[in-house]
Amino acid sequence: METQEYQTILVGVDGSEQADQAFDKAVAVARRNQATIIIAHVLENHLFENMGYTFNQGDMIQIETDRSKELLNRYKQRAEAAGVTKSETVLAFGSPKTVMAHDLPEKYQVDLMMVGQSGLNAVERFVMGSVSSYVIRNAACDVLIVRPVVVDAKKDER
Repeated sequence: METQEYQTILVGVDGSEQADQAFDKAVAVARRNQATIIIAHVLENHLFENMGYTFNQGDMIQIETDRSKELLNRYKQRAEAAGVTKSETVLAFGSPKTVMAHDLPEKYQVDLMMVGQSGLNAVERFVMGSVSSYVIRNAACDVLIVRPVVVDAKKDER
């Protein structure tokens, strides 16, 4: 039986609990395969255009860019602390669906992508659609969708 080895793993992060779970699994796979992990966060361009801010839109974009860079740095530090020696962070702008499914896998020659089942709430999923659903149908590499871990409260009581 042949075992699959991955060399470049892309994980999408947004700070949600599901993205954290996907990240943790991606780190484990990267360690086992001695692979490079690409930690990506995508800022939706249209988000800023449609919100009608009363202050300078450029300021809001800079604030979100700075927050995103901090988020990525925290994930990179976690990867390094967990023993991953090859990692990169990517802050991209555009449609998360197309950036994750097409642009980043092509640019970094990704052979495995790992994403949380859904990092958004129900309203955002309805408006934007599910990134993970789009990625499953359109990515040219293997995709692993990480389902949320649900803690059974009754088990914990025993």
